[in-house]
Amino acid sequence: MTVSRDRPMTYAKMRGILSFFSALLKGKKVGFTNFLNKFVSTQHPCQHLNPQKSQQRQRRREEEGRDTAISVDTTTSQMKPSDFDYLKVIGKGSFGKVLLATHRKHGGYYAVKVLQKQMIVTRKEQRHVMAERSVLLKGLQHPFLVGLHFSFQTPNMLYFVLDYVNGGELFYHLQREGSFPEPRAVFYAAEMAMALGYLHSNDVVYRDLKPENILLDSAGHVMLTDFGLCKEGVAVGGIMHTFCGTPEYIAPEVLQGHPYSIAVDWWGLGVVLFEMLYGLPPFYSRSNAEMFENILHAPLKLRSGASQAARSLLKGLLERRVSKRLGESRDIMELQEHPFFASINWDDLLARRVKPPFIPKVTGPCDVTYIDPEFTLQPVPASVNERCQPGGTTEAFPGFSFMSSPEFVAPELAL
Repeated sequence: MTVSRDRPMTYAKMRGILSFFSALLKGKKVGFTNFLNKFVSTQHPCQHLNPQKSQQRQRRREEEGRDTAISVDTTTSQMKPSDFDYLKVIGKGSFGKVLLATHRKHGGYYAVKVLQKQMIVTRKEQRHVMAERSVLLKGLQHPFLVGLHFSFQTPNMLYFVLDYVNGGELFYHLQREGSFPEPRAVFYAAEMAMALGYLHSNDVVYRDLKPENILLDSAGHVMLTDFGLCKEGVAVGGIMHTFCGTPEYIAPEVLQGHPYSIAVDWWGLGVVLFEMLYGLPPFYSRSNAEMFENILHAPLKLRSGASQAARSLLKGLLERRVSKRLGESRDIMELQEHPFFASINWDDLLARRVKPPFIPKVTGPCDVTYIDPEFTLQPVPASVNERCQPGGTTEAFPGFSFMSSPEFVAPELAL
């Protein structure tokens, strides 16, 4: 598992930007293009941006033209940093790093996400971190979502002990191959849709579907990761207002500052599917301002090379009128009935009985071939072994620590 976060905006800042954005649009005080040019030159309107990934994406595009859980208090938790051996850095974000680790007593490999409390508190992101923990717990029950095994805290750090996935980001594979044959895109899109549908059935909206957040496990199955932008408590038909996302994948209703629904995830799936088939997001531009204009107004151009069913699905998912967008009314059921997925047996897919079209060539858990050397070549920081002692900012994260009881008492972990 890897994460990639640039400087995340606080909730207050996002709300402020949204209000300003909406006022400008409604009042027409300045031209839309002029506003966006000024806005994107001074602010990041999205929480998850990574300059290196943007540069890599730009180069590529130019070349192409679990349920049982026991909540425990920090002072009584038996889990601590020294229970793990930390082997490699496999990801980095604004609040800390992700490390490949193995449990000293039980064995098994994990991705341990270590976050610095003070940075989270300073940026007022406690609520988002706790929401991510909650969504991660739900993910343990689905085969295409990265799950949380343990979480605990020290005076200065938060630890998420997650599923370890080393088949690489979809971003990596798209960068290497340019695009995918349609059967491969069908398989990935179907597994993504099942993951999103499961989240929606639990009143969770993902809001940040993009190739960087879509991992492949060692068997070649999709695993969605990074739940920092998820919103809980949104049922089908519910609405949200927070301005967030990643530029290429933002739905038009979010960009306009309108209330939006779970349909934003189906727009995101449409963008990712388009990118898998054609190598580029549908409205991409080197200029964010121009790209935002394209998302709002440019016609959807579907070049040759994709089947009629694929083109039909893309039109349905990338429909700007939310009421007409595929998935808005009956969520994933609408997608499952679409001809694009005619070859998919959804029960077999959920049971992981469908053989993936591509299987990563990894020799074992320590094989990090598909993980960016930018991370794996970094030394493991000594701070990850911080002792559990009184103090710190524990009070800012009450109820954070937990462990999965069946796993904790098991003599051996089979991951």
